[in-house]
Amino acid sequence: MVVGTVAGCMGQESGGGSGDSEGQQNETGGSGNDSMENESEGEQGSQMAMVRVAHLSPDAPNVDVYVDGEVVLEDVAYRDVSDYLELQPGTYGVQITAAGDQETVVFDEDVEVQTGAFTLAAVGEIEGESQPFDVLVVEDDLSDPGENARVTALHASPDAPEVDLVEAESGDPLAAGLAFGDTATFEVPEGSYTLEVRPAGGEEAVAEFDVEVAAGTVYSAFAVGYVEPANAPVDAPFELEVVENTQ
Repeated sequence: MVVGTVAGCMGQESGGGSGDSEGQQNETGGSGNDSMENESEGEQGSQMAMVRVAHLSPDAPNVDVYVDGEVVLEDVAYRDVSDYLELQPGTYGVQITAAGDQETVVFDEDVEVQTGAFTLAAVGEIEGESQPFDVLVVEDDLSDPGENARVTALHASPDAPEVDLVEAESGDPLAAGLAFGDTATFEVPEGSYTLEVRPAGGEEAVAEFDVEVAAGTVYSAFAVGYVEPANAPVDAPFELEVVENTQ
């Protein structure tokens, strides 16, 4: 659940500038002061950071997320991806705890966010031995891809080797040699695709997924879960979680 007061807690509104002659009217009847205030507000909006959280750790419990001591997300489950939160660029203390239990802390570090859109991806394992729990900061390109769809893939499967992401029909690699924690961004025309996940450089697919993408739309594709769930601390099978990135 997104707490609605996040921007109010974290952001600080900046006041507009004033003209040389306060209240002086321009030719259209508005004041110079108002014009400069509107310009300042527009500039501030373009300089904000958009931040969301993706819970991609298969053996972690549901979590609460705190920013500078203020709860911003509650009871986030595995494979949940939050909406974007608007923050002033800067460094924030990010704490992730078990849901409803602030004493059980799984992450507590300073995270720097800059102007733009970012995903804080909780990856790895709490109890497992394949990959340690960590939070990755992934930059999201939300610009208009035009007639194509843009997809950013993140390898977040703790027990999977380096992988290639291949379009099944053509055999074309869309992303190659992705290790755990790596990302790759590619664009494809609108349509339906079968995506194969193969060990890097291999020909045999370990999994395949049908996806449909629309022109002018931006997506994230998170490879999550375990290739061998029977040998994992929890029964979380390998999946490709595809989400549309909307502001």
